[in-house]
Amino acid sequence: MDYQLELIVLPVEDVDRACDFYRRIGFREDADYVAGDDFRVVQFTPPGSACSIAFGTGISDAAPGSVKNVHLVVEDIVAAREDLRRRGVEVSEIFHDEDGVFHHAGGRGRVPGLYPGRASYGSFASFHDPDGNEFLLQEVSERYPGR
Repeated sequence: MDYQLELIVLPVEDVDRACDFYRRIGFREDADYVAGDDFRVVQFTPPGSACSIAFGTGISDAAPGSVKNVHLVVEDIVAAREDLRRRGVEVSEIFHDEDGVFHHAGGRGRVPGLYPGRASYGSFASFHDPDGNEFLLQEVSERYPGR
């Protein structure tokens, strides 16, 4: 049985502001469905991704901005960071984890700069949408076997 992750729901306060943000950073708008004043579903997909994000009205009880550490995997983190900055997004400096395995929660253990030797899976940068939902760019230039 395959289980494919295809959608992540993001809680937002202002749906139109979120739409403007995700359009600006180059995500593809897939749907904008409205059913009355209390239900709206908007779906966007990052370039090259099989997984989309959705937000809207009446689709989540979570607090706006409460989703953290959504990974956007990129082949070149330097180029991806610059692309987002050109689009007006405030992106952190590139960092790697002090333990070299995976980033710690809340920014603990962050070491400035690319992972030594620029090993795949090791370098990160973060940014937030207008509501505070957090995304992490993660550089993956060579995948582990079976991935």
